[in-house]
Amino acid sequence: MKKNKIAFQGEQGAYSHIACQVLFKDAVIKACPTFEETFRTAYDDENYKIIVPIENSLAGRIADIHYLLPKYKLQIYTEHFQVVEHNLLVKKNADLKDIKYVRSHAQAIDQCQNIIQKYKFETIISADTAGSAKELSKSEDKSIAAIASKLSAKIYDLKILMENIEDESQNVTRFLIMGKKVKQPEYQKDKKYITTCIFRVKSVYAALYKCLGGFATNQVNLTKLESFSVKNTFDQTNFYLDVEGHIEQIQVQKALEELGFHTQSLNILGVYESSAFRQKK
Repeated sequence: MKKNKIAFQGEQGAYSHIACQVLFKDAVIKACPTFEETFRTAYDDENYKIIVPIENSLAGRIADIHYLLPKYKLQIYTEHFQVVEHNLLVKKNADLKDIKYVRSHAQAIDQCQNIIQKYKFETIISADTAGSAKELSKSEDKSIAAIASKLSAKIYDLKILMENIEDESQNVTRFLIMGKKVKQPEYQKDKKYITTCIFRVKSVYAALYKCLGGFATNQVNLTKLESFSVKNTFDQTNFYLDVEGHIEQIQVQKALEELGFHTQSLNILGVYESSAFRQKK
């Protein structure tokens, strides 16, 4: 059987890697140093899918992703909500009394302030959580700890000194699984769907109001609407939009038709099943 080929940003042991393991058993993985390279991998090779974080329940949206979505126009196949559990990792021969510094991604540092302040650790910012664990594994310095996943501890042969050290227990990251091939599930009445698009409004009065009017008149619910500026400009804005429903549903079609009439550009990024995680909330 042909194995899935999956790319993600970060070192092995990253939370994207954990999401990959949950969704794709025994996949061929490619760890990319940047989000740009991650997207380019699937753009250049349609046999690759990518797993990318789009937003976090505590930190908000992942800004880099919003700029790469319209650039590469990959298709969204599904969404996945992954609980993020931070752990304090140390060398096998280190104890709490040895630790003076803690290294991790800036967001992980921010999300574990209670522990950091309690023990008066000095912080070292790294490119990603798993990368901080990898760097620690190469060092002989017992005074440095890393904040990363349990998978990172296993991969890099580190000791888990403390588990689940995040300040907020409900820390969840939403991931998108994307690829170059255009495909979408057939509409089934007993299932829930999300349709995602990116659009740019025309430079006229009340442009956004007109764009969104069709969703109100056709009773289509918006689950997310975010604006982000077009690079190198201050006067143009793109909008990322998630709506409940499948593009084959007539009310969704009518709403998108009206949206298209009032926009300068409109790209449908995907139609996919709504995650069961949404129904738990």
